[in-house]
Amino acid sequence: MELKDIMNSGIEAIKSASTLDKLNDVRIEYLSKKGHLTQVMGQMKSLPNEEKPLFGKKVNEVKQEIEVALKEKQEELQEAQLLEQMKEDKIDVSMPGVQFVSGSQNPLVMIQREIEDLFREMGYSVVEGDEIELDLYNFERANIPQDHPAREMQDTFYIDEHTLLRTHTTAIQTRTLEHFAPSIPLKVICPGKVYRRDDDDATHSHQFVQMEGLVVGHGITLADLKGTLSLFGKRMFGDKRVIRFRPSYFQFTEPSVEVDVSCHICDGKGCSVCKQTGWIEILGAGMVHPNVLKDAGYEDETLTGFAFGAGVERIAMLKYGIEDIRSFYINDKRFIEQFKRFE
Repeated sequence: MELKDIMNSGIEAIKSASTLDKLNDVRIEYLSKKGHLTQVMGQMKSLPNEEKPLFGKKVNEVKQEIEVALKEKQEELQEAQLLEQMKEDKIDVSMPGVQFVSGSQNPLVMIQREIEDLFREMGYSVVEGDEIELDLYNFERANIPQDHPAREMQDTFYIDEHTLLRTHTTAIQTRTLEHFAPSIPLKVICPGKVYRRDDDDATHSHQFVQMEGLVVGHGITLADLKGTLSLFGKRMFGDKRVIRFRPSYFQFTEPSVEVDVSCHICDGKGCSVCKQTGWIEILGAGMVHPNVLKDAGYEDETLTGFAFGAGVERIAMLKYGIEDIRSFYINDKRFIEQFKRFE
């Protein structure tokens, strides 16, 4: 094949190539080691020496023409391919958008985490325990012996004579005291579900979440307890809240107190939420009973400590104005979705 014919046929083949793969086939056919130009170059050895330079020059010119045509065609095909890809990937802005639905936390989870975060900031450790508990840790180590009338106050789900569903997270505290005794200081917050035989209604549930706190060390007083719970009340219900102690009785503590917080709805003036008193009861507390410390292995009689316990449902109901405790457990999305703004 003559050089002129090779160039013409090569240029024509390049123009006819409709894809990059076909264009590459043309390049191989004309410019590879076995291509047309290479075969023509093989004729040079049979030419007289004086004709070889001119022949080589013409072959290079044809090669350059084909290479230029290949490059131009390649750019053209790449641009066309890009435009086609852009058409396929084009977004129709007139179509309705996809709305991504985000989940909401149960307010009980929100309150529990908020309380845990607060006490972690104060140096407490969060300790959890098993919901199936021994009578020993649930009652006896909490200073509630077998014949104590307080056992009747907490109608219990017994599994057998010695095993039960815990009635309070005090069981976590008694185990923690025994585990760490006689080490001090001890500062723990103990969240968890508890169970009691009760008829479910708007304000009662056979299961609920408790959050109990415990501090043991030297020189711990009621003033420390009041300062701790004052900070707790402000974090939960606002910076203007004031707490007060009222005498009470709990087996785990002596002396014992009921703790009220000034109403966050009426700011202590009196409303339907606080029953016109200006105060809302939020938890029970007191100084850890010496018997509890002794039974756990703390022999040092100079040690003191305080403990407190709150119902997480009660805190959430007061904070968010929830009227029925059953709302936390019925898995109604309409209820849960109300709390997106609080997260």
